[in-house]
Amino acid sequence: MNEKHYLILLVENNAGVLTRISSLFCQRGFNIDTLTVASTDNPNISRITVSCFGDETVYEQIMSQTEKLIETKQVISIEPEHAVLRELLLVKVETDSDNVDEVVRTAAHHHFRIVDSHKGYMVLETSGSPEKIERMLALLKPFKIVEMCRTGATALEKGKVNYDLDN
Repeated sequence: MNEKHYLILLVENNAGVLTRISSLFCQRGFNIDTLTVASTDNPNISRITVSCFGDETVYEQIMSQTEKLIETKQVISIEPEHAVLRELLLVKVETDSDNVDEVVRTAAHHHFRIVDSHKGYMVLETSGSPEKIERMLALLKPFKIVEMCRTGATALEKGKVNYDLDN
């Protein structure tokens, strides 16, 4: 059965690591839904958050094989109920004299920030769980969405977690 999985990889910050990791997913027929990458407080270590759909057996294979990569420091499977999952959404909507006040009200009421406004369009920003981002996009359907960009999920486990990034 295909289900959504979240995986955090702590890896050495080297060229080609992301290619090797994405190749593992591809070779196993596991489609990456979202992918975020950034360095950590240790500039030699990057944190990769992957969300994907797939069979549990294949997911466990990918985790096991990812752990074997020389650059991999740690692999963590994240359960959404035990983590804070967030995405960032930037969305540009078309505005005119008839709807600009409604766009502003919608933005204020639903916790969007207006980050840019020019004649004819407005850029809104929000962050939240992947489900919240989907709801926010649905709210904006009545307005013409000109362009949008979302980051994909990034995650932190709830509670105290000790990652050993120095080894």
